[in-house]
Amino acid sequence: MVKTIRVAAAQTVEFVGEVEKASAHAINLVERSKEAGSSLICFPEGYLQGYIASVEHIERFALSIDAPEIQDFLSRLPENSPTVVLGFIEALGGGFSNCAAIIQNRQITGCYRKTHLLARENMFMAGEAYPVFEADGLRFGVNICYDANFPEAAQSIRDLGAELLVCCANNMLPRTIAEKWKNRHNSIRGQRCRETGLWLLSSDVTGCRDECVAWGPTSLLDPSGRVVQQLPLDEPGLLLAEVTV
Repeated sequence: MVKTIRVAAAQTVEFVGEVEKASAHAINLVERSKEAGSSLICFPEGYLQGYIASVEHIERFALSIDAPEIQDFLSRLPENSPTVVLGFIEALGGGFSNCAAIIQNRQITGCYRKTHLLARENMFMAGEAYPVFEADGLRFGVNICYDANFPEAAQSIRDLGAELLVCCANNMLPRTIAEKWKNRHNSIRGQRCRETGLWLLSSDVTGCRDECVAWGPTSLLDPSGRVVQQLPLDEPGLLLAEVTV
């Protein structure tokens, strides 16, 4: 039986070390996505504290899942909100992970921890599993940014019965590198779709920081790798789209 499920993805500015501002903005977008009938909404990589891969930033702003800031965020979500996929820097067992929390009914019901780390992410512990979750009958798994370059990261999710791959990303890059990659992100993500038959929903940041720039893209791709819907590259917004499985 064919089912159609509405999903949402946030394209946001960075909130670097501004957890309260990030929380308030996320809650507003969750409320908007709920009003639009979405079953799931995803946010960028490291969204809650800002994704800066430096020891100083991570040690200062990392949060455990039971931290007061996290619990306060959960308590402020609307009742019966969509499933939320929230990127954050996690304090975990004396170390740190680049994490996406799965939030349902104001509770963290699971986490995905980035498995493929860039050289500059050596302060993080790599994840070892590709869990699959469910939102209103839609089975989904998560990749975080660089993970999408590795076919096995998507295939592992497909092998567990997922229909949608959620990609939390942060492509805030030096301008020359950002220009080079500007139109390649969806090309790579589309390849993962064609290999696995998965839909792919991405969430990214936009704006500038120091000498860096980010444009996104925040998009929905179908199993053929076609971009079904995409937000403008250089402005914040909320993507609302439908997945048919």
